Order: sequence, then C-alpha cells, then structure tokens
Amino acid sequence: METKFLGELGDKAKIPIISFSTPSTSPFSNKLYPYLVQIAQDETSQVAAIAAIVEAFKWKNVITIHEDSDEWRVFILHLVESLQDKNIHIAYKSSLAVSSADNQINEELNKLMAFGPTVFIVHMSPILASRLFMSAKKLGMMKKGYAWILTVNSMNMNHLHSTRSFEVMDSMQGVIGLKSYVPPSKELHNFTSRWRKKFLLETDMEEKGNEELGFGLPEGKIAGELYSSIHGRELSLSNTSGGLEDIIWPGGSATIPKGSVTKMSIRKLRIAVPRSVGFPELVNVDRRSATGFCIDVFKAAIEKAELELELEVDYEFMPFLNATGQNIGTYSELIDEIYLKKYDGAVGDITMTANRSLYVDFTIPYTDLGVGTIAPKNNKNMWIFLKPLTGDLWLSSAGLFIFTGIVIWLIERPINNEFQGPISHQIGMIFWFSFSTLAFAHKEKLLSNFSRFVVIVWVFVVLILTSSYTATLTSMITVQQIQLNSKENYIGYQTDSSITRGVISNLNFTNSNLRPFCSPEEYANALSRGSKKGGVSAIIDEIPYIKIFLAKYSADYAMIGSTSTTNGFAFAFRKGSPLVPYMSRAIAKLRENGKLMKLEHEWFKRQSTFASEDDDPSSVVKPLTLDSFRGLFLISGVSSALALAVLYSFKLYKNWHFVKNFNLRDIMWGRIKFLKEYLSINN
Repeated sequence: METKFLGELGDKAKIPIISFSTPSTSPFSNKLYPYLVQIAQDETSQVAAIAAIVEAFKWKNVITIHEDSDEWRVFILHLVESLQDKNIHIAYKSSLAVSSADNQINEELNKLMAFGPTVFIVHMSPILASRLFMSAKKLGMMKKGYAWILTVNSMNMNHLHSTRSFEVMDSMQGVIGLKSYVPPSKELHNFTSRWRKKFLLETDMEEKGNEELGFGLPEGKIAGELYSSIHGRELSLSNTSGGLEDIIWPGGSATIPKGSVTKMSIRKLRIAVPRSVGFPELVNVDRRSATGFCIDVFKAAIEKAELELELEVDYEFMPFLNATGQNIGTYSELIDEIYLKKYDGAVGDITMTANRSLYVDFTIPYTDLGVGTIAPKNNKNMWIFLKPLTGDLWLSSAGLFIFTGIVIWLIERPINNEFQGPISHQIGMIFWFSFSTLAFAHKEKLLSNFSRFVVIVWVFVVLILTSSYTATLTSMITVQQIQLNSKENYIGYQTDSSITRGVISNLNFTNSNLRPFCSPEEYANALSRGSKKGGVSAIIDEIPYIKIFLAKYSADYAMIGSTSTTNGFAFAFRKGSPLVPYMSRAIAKLRENGKLMKLEHEWFKRQSTFASEDDDPSSVVKPLTLDSFRGLFLISGVSSALALAVLYSFKLYKNWHFVKNFNLRDIMWGRIKFLKEYLSINN
C-alpha cells in the first residue's frame, strides 16, 4: 500500500522512487508507475530457499512465528504452500503484534515450549524479532536442540546493529538468516564504498559474528558456493547438509537439531471430569473410571489430533468429585480451576459461553447447538381433525367446492342428461359432483371440453389441498401445541443447568411457573401429570439432554421447538493451549465422517426399544391458513370463470350470427306459401 502510494506521488512529481520493500504479490506494472523502481526480490524465491533448507536437514516439522499484520501474514501463506509441496508439516502457526508487551511475548513462547525443541521460522519486523530472541534466550529456547530461521525482512542487520547491539546479537547466536544476494562487481564495490563513507557505516556488516553458509538457488536448491558459467559445471547438493558450510547451532552445538515435535507437554495433561447428574449417558465418573458420550468423543478426537501431530498426547482423567461422589463445585467453578492452572482441561457436558471463553480456550462444539422444548404428544382430542385448517380456510374451501359444482352444472346441463331432471336432482348433482372430487369418486361422464378443463384444474387444487391437510394432521397428532407462556402452564428445567435457567429467564417466564428437575425419569413423571395435577406442561433443556430423554420416552413425548440460544458442549483447555486447534480440527473430521453421529446413537439410543432411527423432532406445527392457498384458489376460480365466459360468448356469437342474417321478406313469402298450400288442401 505504501509503495503504491509513493509510486503515484513519484509519477505526479516526475521523481524516481526506489522501493526496498519485498513485493508480496506480482511487481507493479511499469505502465502504471513508470517512476517506481522495485529492487527487492519477490517472496517466491525466498520461500523456496527456506523450504530447501528445511528439506536439506531432513526436518519434517516446523513452527512459524510471524508478525500479526497483513504485510507479514501474506508471506506465511506462500511459505506454507512451499513447505507442503515438500511434505513438511507445520505443527503450529504463532503470531505476535508489534505492540505486544514483553509478558505477552513470554506467554506466547511458553506455549511454543510445550512442543519441545524444534525448528522455528521467524518472519517479523527486526524490532519485534530482537525482542523475541531476547525473550527466547531468557526462557532457555536458544539452547541445544533448537533451530531458528530468519527471513530476509527479519534479518535486517542495519536495524539489529543499531538497537542494543551486543545484547541482541548475543541472543541470536546460532540463528540461520536469509539475505538478498547481489553478485560482486567493480561498480557495486565503488557504490558501497561511497555509501559507507557518506553515512559513516562500518566497513563490513559481517564482521559483528555473521558467517556466510551458502546460497539459495532459483530452482529451490541450496549450495555452498556459486560457480560462474565459464566453469561449465552444474551445482550439486551434498547428501548431508545440502552443500552448506558447517553450522554452530544454538547452544554452541555442532549437532544438527532433530527438528521433531516430541511432546505437547513436559507432564501429563490433567483433565478434570465432572459428573453429569441425572444423565450418565453423557458423563459417568467415579474414582476409578470415566465413561459416557463426552468421554468417547474426547478419546476419538485425541486419536485424530495425535495422527496430525505425529506424537502421543499423554493425559489422565481426574474426577471433579468430593469424598461423597458429588461434584466439588459448579461448572463455572470448574472453569475457574482451569484458569488457576489446577487442571489443564476439562471433559464433560460443559456448555461454551462467551463469559467462560474469557478464562479458558474452547474447542469447537461437538453437540447440537441451542435448547428445545419437550411436551406430551397429543392424540386424545376428538376434534383434532378440524385443526389442520383455519376457519376461514374451511369456509373458503367449501365455497370453492360449491362454485366449481355450479360451473360444471351450467356447462353440462344443456347437453348432458345426467345434469337434467327435477330441481332437487340438479341441486344434489351440484353438491355431489364437487365434493366427490375429494376422493376422485365422481362417475358422471362430462361431454363438454370446457367442463373437462375446469375439472382438471379443480382436481389439481383438491390434490394439493388434501395432501397439505394430511401432512398437517399427521404432524398435529404427533406433536402437541401448547401456549407455554400462559398462566395455567408450568415449565420444567434442569436443576443443575444454569445455562438453561438463563435461557428461560430471557423468555419472560415468571419464577412461580418454573419447576426444577434432575433426571429423565423426573421429566417423564412431571409431564405425565401435567400442570393441572402438580406437574408441568413442557420442559425446556439443551438439545443433548433432550435427545437422551427422547431415547427413553419418545413414544409419549416429542420436541416441539428449538432455538439456537446456546453454543453446545465443547472441551475446555487452559488459555493458550496448543492442543486446542488440533482438537477442533479432529472434532470437525469426526463430524464429517459420521463418527460423532455413530457415538451419539450408541449412547443416546442405547436404552430405547421403540425409538426410530428416522425420528425427526419438529418445531411447533401451525394450522394451514387461507394465505397459503390464495394463489391456488385464484387459479381455480379464474379457470372456471374463464370457461363460462368463453362458452357463453361462443353461444352469443352463434345467436348474433342468426339475427344478422334474418330476412323478413323470406319469412313472409314462406308464410304465404304455407297458407296457399293449406287452403288448396282444405278446398
């Protein structure tokens, strides 16, 4: 952005602008900015050199640390792509803001120490890089086993020498850095001499303890030295270190670091496990073991994470129980214990919330989001067959039935004997024909094409109407509609769920209408009695608890509605835990390959002898309204009216044609002839 801005200024002022910044994308066009000269290499050659260095030392895992800004972040994308092409795994990507305080830098480095001695690639401004290495030195990350690689932009020696020279350079002993290479020439020597004299610079920057190791080639290889074309020799790579000179690594070691991520933590991860009161299918824990859906998901996710990390994550479950087997505290207090570093994480029916995320890091959820409402199925109402349609829709449908019958009668009566006869017979025929189409049982033969057209459209309307009625009636028989916020209804919730209680409070229920329960058995007992007999009309709870309840009692109860007002269950870890992104990706893979669904069915459906695999709890079912069928009724009405209009217009036309050709003389002459013949016969 800055280069582009200065390029535009140079173009307007007709002054050359020389840019030393590394272009993160393709260089700017000379046609757009003819006065802009970019003399830095693009980043594709640099990332190729870094990937070649990593490959030459047979390192399979690296960690990147970059400055958290767009300018520095784009380079990391190119680097990741180049490393992946060589099958090099990036174990972790870390970022730091240039404004980070020393304690924030130390906190981030403490995270990285959990991976053990490995290879770090650093891409950030020199001022931030100098602070990073001084902190790494104090934390013991510049000792044997560690390897550090600095990019060209980070290896700005002019800046590093100008800020706390000795302290900074001492902390960077053993670091590999990249610099742009310009072939030596007489012109270059004269220019640099004048430059140093002009700005009083030292004669050689590489005197402060820097050693040239080798050269990165454009084709993504490295060599210890470059040969000019007159030698006629091709560059070859050494089998050991890619042709580089010998390196003294951090800690003064001549041994090449292994570069493998060996451990996530120095000790076992302490994972707290609370007991799920009333729902052992989720978590059932005692002093000896922990089982349940949450435990199985955690184990499956750990296995996936270990495959990606290429290491074994060591952990132990620690029951969050007191001597009597009860939870030591609430789930919010458990989150506090993780924040205070008593535990490294927690597994259980722990709901992710914004407030809890301030103190711990959560993985992505592994359960459905939100809360739902359980209510008894309604199959005892003798008038339920009337409920699928609203009153105005019933009346409108009946009116349209009669109207269609009248239209058919008007069309067929003059030409069809079945629509003739006594007036009572004709009225009966109107009602019979229209309503018999409900069951497609009409047997009268239609003679007019106009009536056939009307019937075709009407049968289509009847088909849609009956199908919609049947579907809605089926849903209403399955699911009961109740007015939860009425004074006569009591609502149940889970005693130990502060999350559900908070959701209910947002729905404006009065406390006097709320009743707490602990288990699916208590839910069923309260729902069976109803509000009028000391129970409840419905129970509101999070979706995972509802699924467990319905696995046992789906014959009599159903979920009649749900809202995404909670974030689901997730695994909690200490702030900054490097395991979180791997566990989140593992959960995503478990969801994609169906493993989560399989575990859910295994635990939630285990005790059900009647629940169908295809059960799909629906939201509240509402009656069909006239608005839903206005268009359909309009089509039928217009079709019938159009048929009548065309028919009678055709008849009127025929009659008009007869009048138009009426001849009085012919009629009078005909009558005279008739009289003559009559008189002659009589005479």
